[in-house]
Amino acid sequence: MKALVLSGGAGTRLRPFSYSMPKQLIPIANKPVLEHVLETIRELGVIEVGVIVGDRGPHIAAVLGDGSRFGVRLTFIEQKEPLGLAHTVSVARPFLGDDDFVMYLGDNMLPDGITELAAEFAEHRPAAQIVVRKVADPRAFGVAELGPAGEVVRLVEKPAEPRSDLALIGVYFFTPAIHEAVDAIEPSHRGELEITDAVQWLVTAGADVRAREYHGYWKDTGRVEDVLECNRKVLDGIEHSVAGEVDDASELTGPVIVEAGARVVRSRIEGPAIVGAGTLVEDSRVGPYTALGRDCVLRHTRIDYSITLEGAMVTHVRGLHGSLIGRSATVDATEAGADRHRIVVGCHAHVEVVA
Repeated sequence: MKALVLSGGAGTRLRPFSYSMPKQLIPIANKPVLEHVLETIRELGVIEVGVIVGDRGPHIAAVLGDGSRFGVRLTFIEQKEPLGLAHTVSVARPFLGDDDFVMYLGDNMLPDGITELAAEFAEHRPAAQIVVRKVADPRAFGVAELGPAGEVVRLVEKPAEPRSDLALIGVYFFTPAIHEAVDAIEPSHRGELEITDAVQWLVTAGADVRAREYHGYWKDTGRVEDVLECNRKVLDGIEHSVAGEVDDASELTGPVIVEAGARVVRSRIEGPAIVGAGTLVEDSRVGPYTALGRDCVLRHTRIDYSITLEGAMVTHVRGLHGSLIGRSATVDATEAGADRHRIVVGCHAHVEVVA
């Protein structure tokens, strides 16, 4: 089996961050989403991974390298225009050949793994196996209607009046039968080749198409709120580790990771939390579910349930909660009177919080 990871989307819901970096590289617990995805795929025993990229391809390749540090071999495949998920299968055809493959949307997080799903696909080997999850409002998703034995009888992309609450999430398993389906379908009203239309083509043709409901943790990291919530979930699984410097006037409680080269001075950190390599935390309080990226500076600040990206500086802020601070951004509130702020700051921005 091979893997196809889709990383070409524009990330409009994550602006302003996605203006300067691919959304798939937004960090969760100080690790880009794509790295989490590759680790999940490697757990399946899959080695050959194709990565679909758009105009941010060089940026993604610079971060991931050749894949060797994840135990995989990466092939970067350019999709020149965002013409749909099924179109990515078409442009990846030379890489995929006649192998079965798992298709994984590169901004989806399934930290509980997908090994059981892969094992079921390998055992029964249907033409396609989709992964579904019950959602409160399925209108924003592809929606699956199942028969009495769990077989897929109908798929509809973003229906105005859903007939099911089972939404397709970002993992699909395919045999080479999907290639005939992709070649047979036409672009939707959005001008895209929809993967739901390709799977529906298989259903209509009488192919064996199955659905598996996923009960583990799943999050599409397309919004700031989703990034922060997923960060919370992943941080819940960390173990205490201190490789950096923590002075005698500081206190760490709960699971806290202080990476090599980081310094904690006259500060209190309550885990789960991560302090990235080269980061300085001075005269500050860091609360649970906070991930401070590499080479950040935190002075005279209280922060919790937040993420700071590489090189960010936050000073004299009495309380940051539920915030995402971009790369090399500066947040300063020397005279701020409020006790609690929620701030979303894009990369390289400078913000002064005033009373």
